[in-house]
Amino acid sequence: MDKLRDFLKSWPGRILLILCLSPLALLGVESYFGGGVDSNQIAQVGDKSVGLSEYQTAVNNRRTELLDQVDDASLLNEDVLHEQVLKGLIDRTLLEQQAGKLGMTVSDDTINRLLRQEEIFKDAEGNFSNEQFANFLRQRNMTKNQLFAEFRNQLSLDQLNASIVGTAVYPMQAVSQLIDLQLESRNIWLHRFKWQDYAEQVKLSKGDIQAYYDANKDKLKSAAMVDLAYLQLSPQAIEVNEVAQEDLQQQYEAYKQSLAIVDERKISQILLTGKDAKARADKIKARLAKGESFAKVAKAESDDPTGETGGDIGRFNPAVFGNDAPAVEEALAGLSVGDVSAPVKTSFGYQIFTVTEDNGSKIPSLESMRAELTAKAKEYKRQEMYADKVTAINDLAADGFSIEDIAQQENVPLKRIKDYRKENNQSALAQPAVIKQAFDEFTIQDQAVTAGIEVGNGTVWVQPSNYRPTKTLSLTAATPRITQILRQQKATALALQEAKKLAATIKTPADIAKQPVKLQALGEINRQTTQLSEKERGLAFSQQAAANGVVAVASETETGATLLVGDRIKTEQQSPLSDAQRAQTAAIIRDNLGQDQLQDYLDYLRMVYKVEINEANMANAQGR
Repeated sequence: MDKLRDFLKSWPGRILLILCLSPLALLGVESYFGGGVDSNQIAQVGDKSVGLSEYQTAVNNRRTELLDQVDDASLLNEDVLHEQVLKGLIDRTLLEQQAGKLGMTVSDDTINRLLRQEEIFKDAEGNFSNEQFANFLRQRNMTKNQLFAEFRNQLSLDQLNASIVGTAVYPMQAVSQLIDLQLESRNIWLHRFKWQDYAEQVKLSKGDIQAYYDANKDKLKSAAMVDLAYLQLSPQAIEVNEVAQEDLQQQYEAYKQSLAIVDERKISQILLTGKDAKARADKIKARLAKGESFAKVAKAESDDPTGETGGDIGRFNPAVFGNDAPAVEEALAGLSVGDVSAPVKTSFGYQIFTVTEDNGSKIPSLESMRAELTAKAKEYKRQEMYADKVTAINDLAADGFSIEDIAQQENVPLKRIKDYRKENNQSALAQPAVIKQAFDEFTIQDQAVTAGIEVGNGTVWVQPSNYRPTKTLSLTAATPRITQILRQQKATALALQEAKKLAATIKTPADIAKQPVKLQALGEINRQTTQLSEKERGLAFSQQAAANGVVAVASETETGATLLVGDRIKTEQQSPLSDAQRAQTAAIIRDNLGQDQLQDYLDYLRMVYKVEINEANMANAQGR
């Protein structure tokens, strides 16, 4: 970490931090060991989706990264943060599909070789450990095939990225000029004018509406609609009342395995066999309770050869006891060194145990965890029953049963949505995956029940009817939409007018405090700041200020208008780069240029693969 910290303080390191803010920031290797995509989608990209859970995790991770770079969390622009993260995830999904289309893949042999190089899978001697590999998979609830699939996907992306980014060329003589540009900074004061604040000032006439309608008639169309009948099922709807003892035992073993708990207790035994084994065991237990030596009693009374060594059977290993292991574990539960168990009936006879040494972790007994294990066992069983029910409904749908018949047969409530829209859907089922299936050409023509569609942690089946295709709206029908568009356009113009008016009055730093609106002081920023939108970042460095003065600029934005005030632009002065630093910096710049080429390629892919964003889910994720 110290070496990394020193590098980041150096010239190349500082430039790396400045320049390496690119679309690839969210295309990294974190996906190697990530979870699956949540089907509650935030975006549909071609045939693939970006899940809500995936999006929220990426936002949280990116926010944490940015907070490590700033002291004040209030300086983060959450809108910009969400915008950048969503773009990165969409870009990754576009590249994944294109890599698949181009046949970019990696062999199992290559993946095996790379995995064997990962330090996480190596033992103390530096050799690949199958045990550590198995533990890794088990702890993440993954199979080997799933891990290979994720590696193969990432390596395919790396191939595609390298074929685009690695071809960039940038002359050495332009390096210094670009560095100077990137190192520019200035103090910024900001005020945003929301168009909604000016909406009441807008006056619209019938002529305005008619003129807009005549000019945009082809764009003013009704949304395609169907009437939707659907079933919705989640695991929470499945009731589980009781679980068997073997289910608890299964969860107990899984618990110990997940925590890598190892029983390091050494135990000794006294084994008693024959018809009188129970009686002998009770008598011996009584003798031991009075303080007789376990080793001496074992040597004198045990029917097992281990009695000769005091009954020592080494470290406790449940596998030795087979089906008797649960009973033995229960007898040993809570025993400390020197404690003696009650006689336990096993397939060998009656056994009495004592703990002679304990070098490991204390393992809680099954009984002490009964409540927790019962809850886990119920949840496991609930998921099994849920999966079985999903399969049953899918089978009925495939066999051509109507959604009414399926609902009755499987005892699932039937729900309906009238006028279910293909666009601007604000219903209870606004997920892109559901919309896509509801308006599937085959589904509409056949009025069939779809296969199960994963939504959140549940499944939905839909059956559309009464399909109404899109059509050009009449003037009357289009008027509300036109009114909203024109009101926003004209309100935005008023906001911009106000911003420009104030900008014309600001010439000196003293003028900033004299304004009728409060301008927020952002402090010294550079061209990579996340406090401003992309458009605002360009505006912030568009004009130079006079010495000891400020410059004020105003511009229309997506939300209205922005007034930006900046002092004189300054470039950080540093000592000249060494040859090695210059070469390293040039390589970084070439990579950055390559990423520009990558962005051009991504823009092309957006034309090839349709991208649809679920605005409702997006708004919910942002807390709007």
